[in-house]
Amino acid sequence: MSKVVFVHGVGKQYLSEDSLGRDVIPELLGGVRLAGGEVPAYDEVEVAFYGDLFRPRGARAGYEPPYDEADIETDEEFALLMEWWAEAARTDPAVPGPDQPGTRGAAGWAASRALRLNTVRAALDALTGAHYLRGVLDRALIGSLKQLVAYLTDDSVRRACRDRLAARITSDTEVVVAHSLGSVVAYETLCDPELNGDWDVRMLVTLGSPLGMRALVLGRLDPAPEGGRAVWPKPLASWTNITDAADIVAVVRDLRPAFGDSVTDVPVNNGSHMHDATRYLTAVETGRAVAAGLSPR
Repeated sequence: MSKVVFVHGVGKQYLSEDSLGRDVIPELLGGVRLAGGEVPAYDEVEVAFYGDLFRPRGARAGYEPPYDEADIETDEEFALLMEWWAEAARTDPAVPGPDQPGTRGAAGWAASRALRLNTVRAALDALTGAHYLRGVLDRALIGSLKQLVAYLTDDSVRRACRDRLAARITSDTEVVVAHSLGSVVAYETLCDPELNGDWDVRMLVTLGSPLGMRALVLGRLDPAPEGGRAVWPKPLASWTNITDAADIVAVVRDLRPAFGDSVTDVPVNNGSHMHDATRYLTAVETGRAVAAGLSPR
């Protein structure tokens, strides 16, 4: 049975559990080896896959909807895009901030459609021009944004994602490693009393997590925070949150104020691929966290 379960983030809709596993399991094992930990067997690591839930129905494989600025359609999508833009400007001096002259970023969602489109266009231009996002297309960026918003606003998608992860966690599972949106899925699944009856997870490792974004993510969690403090997952003993300083998805890098002092926040350097899952997995810091969860009881 699986000792370690990995749950992926956005943008995996054209992969499968098997193809993703071929990419991430060797990297996860390699990170543990670099950390000097006891490396689990390949078949002791499983992937919880939900990417197909976001695959456009009837579209040919590899096709991305031709998203552009007109496809930012809701308050939530606009707010998330603005958060990413502000964070990109904070971490990359070459990126103009939303409120700098010439960016047209001051116009908000309540502005006229023309001004709103201008603001979204400016945000996309700024983000895709950042050194760590150079070459990323509008449609990929908007597609990733829409997946995060869809999870938080569509109950059927939310339940299906959580069920996929719950099907992989057993009483033998000691570590859950979750990247990006997967960290939101993992947190809510571990909190779900209908799913977690006999689980005893020693370590949750979150990578590039958006969980700390108060209005957009934290305030929409299930279960909802109580008095500004999120509920601690009942079957979870320890939590290590690992974040690259330039990762714009993980806007809030210190999860302790929201989730408690039992969270250990650890910085990491992923080079130019700040949000890449494999860069996170091969980091010795991630390997140490996984190894700690696998240590003899």
